[in-house]
Amino acid sequence: MQPVYLDNNATTPIDPDVLEAMLPYLRERFGNPSSAHALGGPAHDAVERAREDVAALIGASPDEIVFTSGGTEASNMAIRGAAVINTARRAVVTTNIEHPATDACCALLERAGHPIRRLKARADGLVDTAEAASLLGDDTALVTVIHAQNEIGTLQPVAEIARQAHASGALVHVDTAQSVGKIPVHVDALGADLLSIAAHKLYAPKGIGVLYMRRGVALPPLLVGAGQERGRRPGTENVPYIVAVGEACRRARLALAEAEPRMRMLRDRLLARLQEAIPGLILVGHPTARLPNTLNVLFPGVSGRQLLATCRGVLASNGSACHADSEEPSAILLALGIPREAALGTVRLSVGRHTTTEDIDTAATLLAAAWRDLYPAKRERVAS
Repeated sequence: MQPVYLDNNATTPIDPDVLEAMLPYLRERFGNPSSAHALGGPAHDAVERAREDVAALIGASPDEIVFTSGGTEASNMAIRGAAVINTARRAVVTTNIEHPATDACCALLERAGHPIRRLKARADGLVDTAEAASLLGDDTALVTVIHAQNEIGTLQPVAEIARQAHASGALVHVDTAQSVGKIPVHVDALGADLLSIAAHKLYAPKGIGVLYMRRGVALPPLLVGAGQERGRRPGTENVPYIVAVGEACRRARLALAEAEPRMRMLRDRLLARLQEAIPGLILVGHPTARLPNTLNVLFPGVSGRQLLATCRGVLASNGSACHADSEEPSAILLALGIPREAALGTVRLSVGRHTTTEDIDTAATLLAAAWRDLYPAKRERVAS
């Protein structure tokens, strides 16, 4: 029996139609988009069509789309660039539950002398907009907020935070790596000046991403070289992968109205099955302000890492940084005030486009059985 894949927040399989769209540009249409001859023209046109498809998914204009090597590079370009364009504004406001791509950028800026102010998430995984307002000032260059937290799936009140940030004169960057393609994402509705996308969360390959840069926002390039991407991201364009992310965005836009409620149904079915089978199972994060595909649950009395190692029929993840002889709880869960011992029981389960109701029922049965195998064993060890 094939294992049930419930780790779609980590990465998604390449959609077969996305693969078919990119293959010609790995074969006969291999030209450099900057070349003036007969092979360069089709490559250039393919890049621009992809730019239009990405823009259409997020409500942007094609000239506001910059192709990168992934979501991490896109966030680095946005955060590190926005922090240095105005010498009178050097502070950055962020949260304490960001993806490492954002958190590491902020740490780098902090070491260089930029004030970094971090919003603390509440126990339900959401940040408080009133606290956000209190952290903004005349020195704030940028507010950078994750739209959907990658471990727990909570959706932050980005639009209200962006309104406050713009009133103070700051730019807004939004990490939408987990939300694009799962829920509607529109740059104007969010109030985003800068927005990051990771293609491999969207049924496209790894190694390609997107930075949305609102027209009129001029950031210094992270890389230097030739003038590709209108001078914003130099380097010969990765045409096959750009075609792939364009096709993935086109398909996501067409499928979203059907995909979102379907994922929500599967997510809720999985949670209900697990709660029926496992007394004391805890859902982490807000019960409704969350991605339609994501559960982060705490299995009582056991290690989530050991649970997944025991349950070979389910492929999922947990937030722990595991080492040879020990494991540390997720920093995100600790930031929510979850006790260390309980946080070690975390498992993230994320459904995807290809998940079926049969997959959900199988996964729930296997996970519950693995928990029952581990839980009595732990009680016996403690008693002895």
